[in-house]
Amino acid sequence: MEGKRFVAFLLGLSFALYLSVGVAHEDAALESLPETDDENINTQTYIVWVNKPVQKFLFSKSHQDLESWYHTFLPTTISSSNKMVNPRMVHVYRNVATGFAAKLTPEEVKAMEKKEGFVSAHPERILPLHTTHSPNFLGLNQGLGVWKGANYGKGVIIGVLDTGITPDHPSFSDEGMPPPPAKWKGKCDFNGTLCNNKLIGARNFQGGKSTGAPPVDDEGHGTHTSSTAGGNFVKGVSVFGQAYGTASGMAPYAHVAMYKVCGEEGCSESNILAAMDTAVEDGVDVLSLSLGGPSFPFYADGIAIGAFGAIQKGIFVSCSAGNSGPFYGSLSNEAPWILTVGASTIDRSIRAVAKLGNGGEYNGESLFQPKDFGSELLPMVYAGANGKESSRFCSSGSLENVEGAIVVCERGGGIGRIDKGSEVKRAGGAAMILVNAVTDGDSTLADPHVLPATHVGYAAGVRIKAYLNSTSSPAATILFKGTIIGDKLAPKITSFSSRGPNMESPGILKPDIVGPGVSILAAWPISVDNATDSNATFNMISGKPIVDETLKPADIFATGAGHVNPYKANDPGLIYDTKPADYIPYLCGLNYTNEQIQVITQQTVNCSEVESIPEAQLNYPSFSIIVGSSDESKSQYYTRTVKNVGSANSTYKLDLNVPRQMGMSVNPEVLTFTEVNQEITFHVEFLAEDGAGKDGVPFAQGYLRWVSDKHSVSSPISVIFDTGSDGK
Repeated sequence: MEGKRFVAFLLGLSFALYLSVGVAHEDAALESLPETDDENINTQTYIVWVNKPVQKFLFSKSHQDLESWYHTFLPTTISSSNKMVNPRMVHVYRNVATGFAAKLTPEEVKAMEKKEGFVSAHPERILPLHTTHSPNFLGLNQGLGVWKGANYGKGVIIGVLDTGITPDHPSFSDEGMPPPPAKWKGKCDFNGTLCNNKLIGARNFQGGKSTGAPPVDDEGHGTHTSSTAGGNFVKGVSVFGQAYGTASGMAPYAHVAMYKVCGEEGCSESNILAAMDTAVEDGVDVLSLSLGGPSFPFYADGIAIGAFGAIQKGIFVSCSAGNSGPFYGSLSNEAPWILTVGASTIDRSIRAVAKLGNGGEYNGESLFQPKDFGSELLPMVYAGANGKESSRFCSSGSLENVEGAIVVCERGGGIGRIDKGSEVKRAGGAAMILVNAVTDGDSTLADPHVLPATHVGYAAGVRIKAYLNSTSSPAATILFKGTIIGDKLAPKITSFSSRGPNMESPGILKPDIVGPGVSILAAWPISVDNATDSNATFNMISGKPIVDETLKPADIFATGAGHVNPYKANDPGLIYDTKPADYIPYLCGLNYTNEQIQVITQQTVNCSEVESIPEAQLNYPSFSIIVGSSDESKSQYYTRTVKNVGSANSTYKLDLNVPRQMGMSVNPEVLTFTEVNQEITFHVEFLAEDGAGKDGVPFAQGYLRWVSDKHSVSSPISVIFDTGSDGK
């Protein structure tokens, strides 16, 4: 079981319709909801939350009866045969939420609000996707150490929600794999033997209910993320000959189940909830989602609601922080019951050097490394030289007079990086130098470009453009250096990784951790280097003090608790244990209504009878403190309870790094354990100094660390100075 918890961390990581009374209830529904002709109205998909059926009535527990209960909330349609049918239902939720998704008009939703048992409804949102050497970089080595000790994830079932999967890819070979555990109840919608002991489940929720259509991956993202999480060992892989080695996921002997919820247009909220609901019933151990939207209240966030239902079943939920960095407050997946993971680099680059006519050389990256591209200097032009905004971003059709030249294009403008190269190639350019905007800093990506290219950082781009302006005959070439291991600054936080603070719940620090998410080699549906004779197709995509894209120390809202460390995570010494029931006082403390909390927890809650707690009092392994202008002379008191999962007899001493302009005290300063699973509570006091936050720096950071002879257990501390308010 401990091995399963560790693997989960790495992946990060019915009610009834009453009988005779029910008929009367349904008749009442017909009186309040208008009858409509579905073919002649414009509907959209709403997610509808309802109360559980009133317990005083007689219920069975079948899913069929639960669906019948949901149908009583829908409008009715009179078919040609005068039989009453409800063609509007899209999904019914049985495990992670109490409610359904249906196609409705705003008027029908308004009428539905009058029905007993209705809680709320909102139009579904479309959420965006977040998108070899990594195991070695993390210290995971085949045949020894912690990876072997965790049995490579054997017996764990990972449910991945994404764009589908390429089932015959060698990353999903079941060589060395045991059959799935007996608890597995899922199904495979691929024909024949495409599912096996590795890929044990495959469902398609695109376009509504799971209809049995195979969840083919048309985008590539789902194949990539599922192989990153649980891909089997595949020897001798590379892309364009680069990053050669053995590819594998973080849990190479875990079972994988794919739930297709996304397509080219994004990921519908109703499909995501339906897939989470099904995955729970199927028997997954871990849910992995590399998708999410902007900040929403948790009761209106489908992923947060589904994740809470999953954790109540003992399922670990891991989600990406998002790709909206480097801006503060850009996080997705902020709920404390989700492990939220930011993106960092590894110490490998696929180097391509921009060499200028003045002798300057600037390191960049490109996955495409042509061997026949000469080292002679070629004319160099700036794509934006004609003054057109679209030209500098190398948008489609914007370039002219670049025949045989190396073209400098700027990153951004809503144009894909590879698409920029396609425009350069169309216009006859010989190569491309892609330069970062200031917000992207030094973060570069190894892409499978369609022509010789290199992607350089912002500072290099400034110097390259300065050279362009310094001479009437600028020239350059690109030197392709191949795979380079050993970046001393790795891991670095990449520019696109979303940042805190947590907008919905500022008292909870997010992201929780960061892990490799830049230029990761993993399975891909098709060959990006035209190796059509192989199905072992791979691609790279990107979802000491750690530095960020500016090469300065990354702050706490980028790193959370820091970079994932598998060895230490497998033997943490102390843990901050939180159970689903512990979140109810926290949710009451967010001032959510009883009905809103019921949407999240599927439980009847009365906050007037619950001792609500401030956000920062949740037993979370970090502290996120807000100091308002009226808090300078006030102390804030919080407690944390740690459980000993290390040696029975162990002693931990306090190591404290106090955030600037703050005072802190911790009691006790020594934790002495005498048995395994023993719990000890400690108390922390925070007190802002006079004038705290008046220097214009909006936040401070530090840490609280418990240190024994074997373990170091750190809790990061963030302090937001909200000097324009009372701190609430």
